[in-house]
Amino acid sequence: MKLRFLGIVPDTGKDDSPTVWMDEDSGDLLIQSYKATEEEVKAPQEGASIPGRGREVSRHEVIVRMPKVMQAVPAVRRGWAGPW
Repeated sequence: MKLRFLGIVPDTGKDDSPTVWMDEDSGDLLIQSYKATEEEVKAPQEGASIPGRGREVSRHEVIVRMPKVMQAVPAVRRGWAGPW
């Protein structure tokens, strides 16, 4: 897997650095960020349902909290506007 660095939260210490990379082969984004709190994980489960989908987070998935400043990474803005 070859990753391309896309961005990091500016002015973070070496142990606190939300970062985004792109897998050059698949175009997938890999995001290092903060774990969502219990409250943040429950919010989508308690909100409006998505037709044909459950509300629980699958065991192989995780909800992460991406800092607002990371939305400035251009690939993040473009990369999530998929064909769905």
